[in-house]
Amino acid sequence: MQRRLKDINFLDVVLWILRAVIIGAVIWGSIATIIENPYPINTWVETIIAGVAQGSLYALIAIGYTLVYGVLFMINFAHGEFFMAGILTATIFLAQPWGKSGFLNQHPLIGLAIITILSITISVGIALLTERVAYRPLRKAPRLVPLITAIGASFFWQYFFRGLFGSDVKGFPQLEILTGKISVFGILVLKTHAVVIVSAVLMLIGLYIFVMKTKVGKSIRAVAEDKDVAALMGIDVDRAITITFATGAAMAGIAGVLYALVFRQVHFFMGFIPGIKAFTAAVLGGIGSIPGAALGGLLLGMFESVGPGLFLEGLGIPAPHQLKDVIAFTLLVLILILRPQGILGERISKEKA
Repeated sequence: MQRRLKDINFLDVVLWILRAVIIGAVIWGSIATIIENPYPINTWVETIIAGVAQGSLYALIAIGYTLVYGVLFMINFAHGEFFMAGILTATIFLAQPWGKSGFLNQHPLIGLAIITILSITISVGIALLTERVAYRPLRKAPRLVPLITAIGASFFWQYFFRGLFGSDVKGFPQLEILTGKISVFGILVLKTHAVVIVSAVLMLIGLYIFVMKTKVGKSIRAVAEDKDVAALMGIDVDRAITITFATGAAMAGIAGVLYALVFRQVHFFMGFIPGIKAFTAAVLGGIGSIPGAALGGLLLGMFESVGPGLFLEGLGIPAPHQLKDVIAFTLLVLILILRPQGILGERISKEKA
């Protein structure tokens, strides 16, 4: 008996108890909410669609984290600022003037296309400058050094754009063509949510084809597998890494435009929370996996949107929707406990570790 007690890892026992408590609370709250049925079915449908749209934004931003980690095994905490930089600049120089003049409502497709191009250009430019100045000299340094540098770069770009454009919130003009709802198979969906979901799906499919089917994508995958062997095979490693940063930043630039269409306001600090959430989505799905980033973003958005009403309403918790961040990060903790490599991540064997 004493020998068995010595073999028990009490930390594992505590973790199992924590899992049981959280899962039990979720199940109990969900059952209580379903029995009470405090919301009509239309409200639940709208909440689910809003969660899918939110998750689509997280997925696009998470791509940058997972691409860079897959190639450099580095967490680029400045990626949220790449997301912020593009849309903030495009809003001030294009969206607001065109909104006041009426050009954006007269030519919405042309206007949005140009705004998106400028957002992508700024995001990619900031990403490449950061990679060249801050990250490339530290490529062979211990992993903690680039991590600290990434945090420093994040603060630098935040306060650079604060000094450049001010700290006040800038409004993104509302497009008349995107006001109201459309019917999809009998379900009413906000036009902005529909645009976000469709755009995210197309971008993710295009990215997957680019990485898996093109010559450049194959070189990126080769560098991610083994940089030294890839260099011996004639692959320009620096070029592959540069393209990786540019691709992730382009996705962030597009996500910035979609974010502005939904929330209609931008500011210098707007990249921090979505960036952290997108990193959570990347870890949730399996960091380093593109499908994992997409799945993690979708799940996180769904849990944030549906979770407060479904899990917490039945437990009698006041203002449950203010606790959506708690639900998001509790989900992350559960995944890390149950499956540390993420949902679609590969389990590393002890021999390799």
